[in-house]
Amino acid sequence: MAIADLDRQPDSVSSVLKVFGILQALGEEREIGITELAQRVLMSKSTVYRFLQTMKSLGYVSQEGESEKYSLTLKLFELGAKALQNIDLIRISDVQMRVLSNLTRETIHLGSLDEDSIVYIHKIDSMYNLRMYSRVGRRNPLYSTAIGKVLLAWREADEAQRILSGVVFHRSTRRTVADAAALMPELVKVREQGFGEDNEEQEDGLRCVAVPIFDRFGVVIAGLSISFPTIRFAEESKNDYVAMLHEAARNISRQIGYREYPF
Repeated sequence: MAIADLDRQPDSVSSVLKVFGILQALGEEREIGITELAQRVLMSKSTVYRFLQTMKSLGYVSQEGESEKYSLTLKLFELGAKALQNIDLIRISDVQMRVLSNLTRETIHLGSLDEDSIVYIHKIDSMYNLRMYSRVGRRNPLYSTAIGKVLLAWREADEAQRILSGVVFHRSTRRTVADAAALMPELVKVREQGFGEDNEEQEDGLRCVAVPIFDRFGVVIAGLSISFPTIRFAEESKNDYVAMLHEAARNISRQIGYREYPF
């Protein structure tokens, strides 16, 4: 789309296009002044200045001292690196998730933390007709899901409390925990035993077991889970399912670069 067409776009669309036009121009130079930048993107200096100040406040652009020279920071690189990390994680995890699927015939999820929720970034559907409904990209609470508990349990207590501080605890079922104070002791247990559980806390009739996946620095970056309708879940088989999950998560963590998987 040509810059000249921006004025014919709705204001919100036009603003987004202008921002990316400025970012692209900044990416072509180590540093650049407002006058030259305005000429390149065919905008007024005042408009370019306004966008630059917003991007500067968000950490995407830096200014050299008191000069008019601006340049990109590494924040966009960090965002891209996170996306690449997820792509690698999904690609590596897919093999192990299909092994789990063949062994259990149940729904297998891979989930990561996004602000104060979990997001499913990959899944393998159950082979049974009666199955858990979910989709990639769906968000679920941290406090009532097995993956959510795993993602919180390997964080320092003050960080977990900070993440939960703005969360409204909705009682999805009678088993859902009421607040962060009730959840924190459970997170200690999750870390000690090496897995998290959802015992009909998110949805009646559904059980879920999850384990952590570690990156090369030993940080938990995702959770891997198996979900069951309660009519197919046998308590005496839970340890077997946990062992399968640990084997898969250990293999994934090792391929990412972490060889000290603790379970």
